[in-house]
Amino acid sequence: MIAFLDGKLAYKSPTHVIIDANGVGYEVKISLQTYAKLHENTERVKLHTLLIVREDSQTLFGFSAYDEKQLFEHLISVSGIGPSIAMVMLSSLSSDEIKQAIISEDVRTVQSIKGIGAKTAARAIIELKDKLKKEVVASGVNPTVFASQNLTLRSEALTALTTLGIPKAAAEKNVDTILRRSGGDISLEELIKLALR
Repeated sequence: MIAFLDGKLAYKSPTHVIIDANGVGYEVKISLQTYAKLHENTERVKLHTLLIVREDSQTLFGFSAYDEKQLFEHLISVSGIGPSIAMVMLSSLSSDEIKQAIISEDVRTVQSIKGIGAKTAARAIIELKDKLKKEVVASGVNPTVFASQNLTLRSEALTALTTLGIPKAAAEKNVDTILRRSGGDISLEELIKLALR
């Protein structure tokens, strides 16, 4: 099993990258989340990877964050969600948005992803809700941070911060840290002010 690749970024597109690791070029499928974190001037990259072997193919999937890889593994464990659909999910919503939708049993949000029907959305929620809730609690995040009002608050704060010129990755990190500390009991204005410090 290839756990990660650390090498030179030889090629980058929204769906895959080629990483030159000691003279060997690895083609790695990626989500838009990972693509957004790979900057144009990036020489070296490290991606957490998962090799999926099928009868007719061997495909390497790569993730900028271990958390995203873990969520991908959870998603493909659900009957009806294969690697391609899991990548569409990770490209349509952020990892936190997917977790929030599953934990709060938001079938409509999960079903809004291309390729996910009502039955598959319900199955994903039933099979992953408790697993994801345990992980969220174990990571020190209060599950109330994943309440739908906080998702809206988070989304609005991120929009404001990126409009102000803050890089999306930095804005997400700051906003999530502040929401964790406050337990979600914070106004939008206060959240933006704290994130700008």
